[in-house]
Amino acid sequence: MTLGQRRPRRTKRACHGDANRSGWLSKLALPAMLVMTMILLSDCTAGTSVMLPNLRSPIRYPASAVVNGPIRSPGGPFLYDQHGRVVFFHGVNAVYKHPPYELFPAPGKPWNLNAADASLMARLGLNVVRLGMTWKGLEPGTAPANDPAICTPGVARDPGQFNRTVLDAYLAKMKESVDQLGRFHIYTLLDMHQDVYNELFDGEGAPNWAVCTSGASNTDPPGRWSQNYGTAAAGAAFRHFWTNDVVGDLQGEYDKVWAAVATYFKDDPWVLGYDPFNEPFSTSLVKSGDEKFDGQLECFYTGRTFIGAPAHGAPPISCPPGVPATGVIPAIQTADPGALVFYEPDIFSSRGSTNFVGAMPFANLVFNVHVYCGHRSGKTGNPTDIAACANQEQHSFTTRAEDRTDLGTTVQPGGPAWFLSEFGATSNPTLLNRLTAEADKSLVGWTYWSWKFYADPTGSSAEGLVSSDGSLRSTAAILSRTYPQAIAGVPKSISFDPSSGVFHLSYKPDHAVRAPTAIFVPTEIHYPNGYCAKTSGAKVVSKPGNDVLLVDNDRSGRLVSVTVVPGSC
Repeated sequence: MTLGQRRPRRTKRACHGDANRSGWLSKLALPAMLVMTMILLSDCTAGTSVMLPNLRSPIRYPASAVVNGPIRSPGGPFLYDQHGRVVFFHGVNAVYKHPPYELFPAPGKPWNLNAADASLMARLGLNVVRLGMTWKGLEPGTAPANDPAICTPGVARDPGQFNRTVLDAYLAKMKESVDQLGRFHIYTLLDMHQDVYNELFDGEGAPNWAVCTSGASNTDPPGRWSQNYGTAAAGAAFRHFWTNDVVGDLQGEYDKVWAAVATYFKDDPWVLGYDPFNEPFSTSLVKSGDEKFDGQLECFYTGRTFIGAPAHGAPPISCPPGVPATGVIPAIQTADPGALVFYEPDIFSSRGSTNFVGAMPFANLVFNVHVYCGHRSGKTGNPTDIAACANQEQHSFTTRAEDRTDLGTTVQPGGPAWFLSEFGATSNPTLLNRLTAEADKSLVGWTYWSWKFYADPTGSSAEGLVSSDGSLRSTAAILSRTYPQAIAGVPKSISFDPSSGVFHLSYKPDHAVRAPTAIFVPTEIHYPNGYCAKTSGAKVVSKPGNDVLLVDNDRSGRLVSVTVVPGSC
């Protein structure tokens, strides 16, 4: 089976009709007394257009509703805030894959991430951004690819490419974005992004000096960008990184950079955590099976000192001799004690393949998964069979949920929390409706791919929630959902129907928690005529029509239920 068969993915997408055009869209007629401008939305049906209210008014957040401060992953499926509430995050990916390899406030530049972006995210109910950075941006170095001083096999030593001034300047710009998002109560998940390792292979991520191809010449295979994963040159570059068998100490430098990032953002109240490596890949996934590469991946995460047992009965892990004694996860957590690390299984897990990365002896881990469908057009990347896509992605959800429970340790009994950091990459609202409903059912938070297109060399303009002209796509009405951002108890079920605006939540109350349950309600999109909230086992304590519905548990009781419907009570 070829790589292209295993993972057809993001390319230009064809248009599909919007789901239930006569349903929720008809509910968006605005009261005459309400003065609003309108944003024209991109629509996939030729000759038609849809409208949503302008989401530029400031969000009305009661102080007691704001989720802030450090977030914990003590064990079990959920994340917790400083009050002991279970917290959920809905957000977007924002990754700029060209120089300067980051997004920050820069008026007139294509990498501009400004206050208008942050405000619009908040109005949609998004409370986290998976913000991309790259190793190349942090440590560009000066040496070329295949430099013998770096790529010669041998014992690792300092390659002399680290420049503190360059790194600090890069992180200062990233800090501007983190601070700006934080002003709108939006967390940042810092994501070390890569696709196909380096621009030499039509991707991005690693600096040129860290590319070692063992003499294999680069080829540009016809077809989609992802075909580059299967080339000999890209395969060699990945292999040298995972085995760390060249004198340039590739993993050691990577870990050094991550430690510098974590030190810089140590104790930042709006940094949710760190994603060490986006979509880990090796050609051994295709040639030898996931269990071989997943052993190398676990060695990268832990280092030789902390290696654990593999999952699902895979052979015992033996780390390549060049792998550092301590890996990227302890490097991050030593620099920023208590930091959440959102580690990913291998790239094919997004299709539901078995994960062999086993339990690791670290606190505050988050099992970080991607879910993408294989039933897509090889030319457009759009789903060719929505039902088949939904079924496959449901299987991926189920498989990853089962994986999570197998990853328990003494420091995270019951396994780590989990999070869906990439899904979507489509303008099809029907598929997104199925996916977000499945995430609600699975009680897992998410970040949609992606906020904007940003001329992504490995993506498509159809992926962005916001179009190139700054307008929202109609899929915003699927992704902007009523959902609990913080629950004073343990959730049992969550559901939201964007066609009707009906929301249900049930949870077992924790009477030791003194902060309220906070539910984001997208009033401007789904409730232009107000909403009615009904509770059992609790009482509403927020003002009618507020963007955040606050609920206080009764002093006793075993179950709380909350229902939100459009209109007055």
